[in-house]
Amino acid sequence: MISPSLKNGWRMVKFGDVVRQCKEKVNRENNPFERYVEGGHMDSEDIHIRRWGEFGEDYVGPAFHRIFRKGQVLYGSRRTYLKKVAVADFDGITANTTFVLETQDQGAFMQELLPFLMLTNRFTEHSIAESKGSTNPYINYPDIAKFEFPLPPIEEQKRIAEILWAADETVEKFGEVAARLGTLRQIESNRLFADTNNLVTIQELVEQGVLYPPQDGNHGNDHPKAKDYVHEGIPFIMASNLSNHKVDVETCKFIPESVAASLRIGFSIEGDVLLSHKGTVGEVAIVQALETPYIMLTPQVTYYRVKNAEVLNPRYLFYCFLSTTFQRALKRLSAQSTRAYVGITAQRKFAMPLPDIETQNRHLEVLDHMHIDHENLKRHQRTIRTASSIFANSLHQDATRV
Repeated sequence: MISPSLKNGWRMVKFGDVVRQCKEKVNRENNPFERYVEGGHMDSEDIHIRRWGEFGEDYVGPAFHRIFRKGQVLYGSRRTYLKKVAVADFDGITANTTFVLETQDQGAFMQELLPFLMLTNRFTEHSIAESKGSTNPYINYPDIAKFEFPLPPIEEQKRIAEILWAADETVEKFGEVAARLGTLRQIESNRLFADTNNLVTIQELVEQGVLYPPQDGNHGNDHPKAKDYVHEGIPFIMASNLSNHKVDVETCKFIPESVAASLRIGFSIEGDVLLSHKGTVGEVAIVQALETPYIMLTPQVTYYRVKNAEVLNPRYLFYCFLSTTFQRALKRLSAQSTRAYVGITAQRKFAMPLPDIETQNRHLEVLDHMHIDHENLKRHQRTIRTASSIFANSLHQDATRV
């Protein structure tokens, strides 16, 4: 029955009336499949499966017995706010907590549209609202099946699918180019910082007055409490706030200036190089221009401030910390700790090549161009993905425009 509130040819349907849950089960004693996919292999809001495990190499628990086929959609039923929806491009096995889905009739609802529907805000809001449990919320398939949405006629579906998959292909192409450029940048960086001549340690740079002594935000008993956080104020940086080699201020907690002023250490300003060294080890960022006068750091993050820019360019230090040589040294040191930790004392022993400032700047010109081009490609990716999401989310509103 056609609702009078919908455009001609559109109809409201329940998810369970047009989509089926596939429960094909494998005999684990005679398993013909090589690969399995778990929740951790699926990325939020990314319909592509980019990682998987292999039977014979890993321990795979008994919950992994659900077969999925190429073209079917996998959906993480735990913590559905993560929006883990992926289209399988190979046959394999997944756990029974991952739903395997396909449309019931390709002539009524195209399989190609299913993943985009499941990534819409309305679908996610429904899934979250119907989830059970607090620590690890989950949803049952019958609760998903109740979700109602406007289904366009098949010709309109084809047009929508063509737009969404074309956008996805563009995002993937940008990603491929960005990955190649990132590899080239890493090669150039590694070539520069693999030089074993004229090595100098962080400690020696401090003693020579080139660097200020590196510090973290270990505020002791004065460390801000939950009650100290406010909606606006001084950004309080944790390791998780270092993203794309910048401080992601939008994800930060904030403290009042009065609280920040009472903390004697762990503040950072524009041009400082930040390094996460606890829990998440090896994230690197360089502080950009900020609206606030400075930012505060947690004990998870060390800041490095150049004292003599005529000897050391801060960006040179930034790229040094991104180099494979430095990252491997960090991983080796953090592996020696049961809590993934590389203290400042250990960091001070790290040695790097230090050419004259003119040579540094020549190398930086190349690295900066590569870095900017890489960031632009990633930004284009995000822009197209956002536009695609807006388009998919707008279909419900469009359906009611008669």
